[in-house]
Amino acid sequence: MTWRPLVIAWKELVQLRRDKLTLAMMVALPIAQLLLFGYAINTDVRHIRTVVYDEDTSAASRALPRELEATGFFDVVGHVRSHAEIESALRSGTASVALVIPPAYSSHLASGHAVQVQLVVDGTDPQIVGSATDTAASLVAAKGSALLLARLARAGVPGTTTPLELVPDILYNPDLRSAVNIVPGLIGVILTMTMVMLTAMAIARERERGTLEQLIVSPVRTLELMVGKIIPYVAIGYVQMALILTLGRFVFDVPISGSLPLLFALAFVFIAANLAIGLFFSTLAQTQQQAMQMSFFFLLPNILLSGFMFPFDAMPRPAQWISSLLPLTHFLRIVRGIVLKGSRFEDLRGELLWLTCILFALVLFASLRFRKKLV
Repeated sequence: MTWRPLVIAWKELVQLRRDKLTLAMMVALPIAQLLLFGYAINTDVRHIRTVVYDEDTSAASRALPRELEATGFFDVVGHVRSHAEIESALRSGTASVALVIPPAYSSHLASGHAVQVQLVVDGTDPQIVGSATDTAASLVAAKGSALLLARLARAGVPGTTTPLELVPDILYNPDLRSAVNIVPGLIGVILTMTMVMLTAMAIARERERGTLEQLIVSPVRTLELMVGKIIPYVAIGYVQMALILTLGRFVFDVPISGSLPLLFALAFVFIAANLAIGLFFSTLAQTQQQAMQMSFFFLLPNILLSGFMFPFDAMPRPAQWISSLLPLTHFLRIVRGIVLKGSRFEDLRGELLWLTCILFALVLFASLRFRKKLV
């Protein structure tokens, strides 16, 4: 056996050492992602945002939400005054669960009559449904059993049935089908992957071939060059959206409850944000391979932290702050809200504002970096 394979291996190591960007991604990014994802990913859904509709307004009815909060699985974020406000809160994403306490709740418990409390749950995320209903049902069952035992212990007060019962009501996805949750989310994931990667590689390809400098010295302005580069990918993004929605509707039977024109209009901001990310990556990468590596490294936190696979409410607060900086986090709420809940523009203004701010920041960073790169 000759030394030739070892010589080739040494040459590859030398070349890799000279490629500082790739070397940094190979060493630093896996460590950072391990620490981030190991801390952030949590399949135990806790701190579920909850609103309360208390029709009794008694001391006993006010105690029930506090007992739910004490479990650590529910966070009461507000009180509503009607079922219409419950639907509005769930449709806008302000809350994922609503607790409905009926009138005469305390008097019925005191007199021994059976009482039913309702738990209205946003069914677009099956993990939240399971965690919310199981925890609330266990708490209500334990509370009902304690009341029953106390009643039986008192002489002359009959009672053989549990006086308190939880009735779950699952909205938007009553059958808890995974496809209803996954297919709309795939629109955002696929757009993120293709828009970022294609834009980053397109600029890097021009640089590798030496044609980018030719375009720069031509009469075409820098802004015109960038707009011309991204217009085809905007059209590609819309074609991808249309294909996924069509296949999801007719193959996976995913309902489309909201306005498709509204969805396509809001999707423009999301597509533009991802194109700006790809443009920013292109100013860092020297080759198409580096641009592709950056795109794949960026895709992983989007899938794990955006709420596509794991519920947003289950993540610790610092991880939620990081995920709020990802365009996919806000677009998932938009696409699932419109497609599954029939959300309107006023329900999604907060997410649109987030996306717009992210877009402006990305365009600023990309343009500054691009000018610096040209100089």
